[in-house]
Amino acid sequence: MATKRLALLTLAVLAGCGGDHGSSIAADSLSRDLQRLPVDSSAALNDQPAPVAAKPAAAPIVVSNSASGAKLSQPAAEVPAPSPVEIASTTSGGSLPNILGNGGNVPKPVLQTLNISQGVSQGLLIKKVQPVYPANALRMHAEGAVELQATIGKSGNIVTVKTLTGDPVLARAAKEAVLQWKYKPYLLNGEPVEIQTQITVNFKLPK
Repeated sequence: MATKRLALLTLAVLAGCGGDHGSSIAADSLSRDLQRLPVDSSAALNDQPAPVAAKPAAAPIVVSNSASGAKLSQPAAEVPAPSPVEIASTTSGGSLPNILGNGGNVPKPVLQTLNISQGVSQGLLIKKVQPVYPANALRMHAEGAVELQATIGKSGNIVTVKTLTGDPVLARAAKEAVLQWKYKPYLLNGEPVEIQTQITVNFKLPK
């Protein structure tokens, strides 16, 4: 390719000479020689300008509105979600946590005090202490029935006693006696439970 360019330059110089007959003959001869020269296609291709490499597309810019004003922030890199194996390995011993709590250690429901009739409670009575007739009541000729409400524990012992009706002096003597009574435990589904019942104590003046 460089040889052809040099020949073209020489041909132009000879053509500029104009009237010189010898120069015209030399120019014609050089022109024919140029036509016979092979064309180097690879050189021609090399003379072309190299293609410009395309620039990679820029990452999109994320615009976020906050209380302090609009800010431009680059998109955050995606973080892969942890696999189930990685989650299991973070727990102690590689086992999953017990989300149900203690499992078998569930506390049993606490049963409330059951109210039973006086007839049923009398069938459970195994120890009965008679009240002492108060001397004041004898002098005042006080007599009659005293109604008490008693709470019997799981063991069968009297827990509490309160007066419902009756003379206060007689009621005090009745409560002291009932607190010494003993009952069989009342069972519900095979388990002893606390019960509540009424107790009637009759006071009658001796003849």
